[in-house]
Amino acid sequence: MKTMNVLIVDDDPIARVVLEGELRQLGHVVTACADVESAWAVFRSGNHRVIVSDWMMPGVDGLEFCRRVRAEGGDYVYFILLTHRESTNENQDLAIEAGVDDFLSKPVDHHELNLRLRVAGRIIEFSHQVQKLEAFLPICGYCKKIRDDQNYWKQLEQYINERTGSKFSHGICPDCMDTKLKPELRRLGIELPGEGAAGDEAKRPPPSARRV
Repeated sequence: MKTMNVLIVDDDPIARVVLEGELRQLGHVVTACADVESAWAVFRSGNHRVIVSDWMMPGVDGLEFCRRVRAEGGDYVYFILLTHRESTNENQDLAIEAGVDDFLSKPVDHHELNLRLRVAGRIIEFSHQVQKLEAFLPICGYCKKIRDDQNYWKQLEQYINERTGSKFSHGICPDCMDTKLKPELRRLGIELPGEGAAGDEAKRPPPSARRV
């Protein structure tokens, strides 16, 4: 598993030390804080993509910390909430609305922690790939084909379909209708609806508007 920078927040010193040891044993770089305010300062000055936070703490709790992280924006952060609370639907809904990604019960099980971090790693990597795609998409200035990761040039529709499954319908925008399609049809001698003698007559101003 890829090494990640993990920020943990827990006001219980024993639980905090045990969790820090578990994370370091799994090969991660860990910063441990005893309260949300100190953790918030660390988060804003560092590059932590995973946060493991206790829910119930004096002062600012884990849910409010998660809300702050989500409001900050930037790179996606995977937020795991630690709790002694009974896992009711109401509690889960409350946490999900705050932006929590996953839950772990205390005391933390080593295997469960490892599974959650593997999921976190995959989501963070996917988020990174999406950011790269959004930041730089090689596209031909003439035919508008897009170059994929294997250096093949593909139509925009094919490129997006292969990655998202999206399908496309095609039409003609008003600008292209006037500047592309209609001139080409006229060149081929095809009469367009609304044009011709009847169409020209229809375009003339009414008699009252004509000059005498």
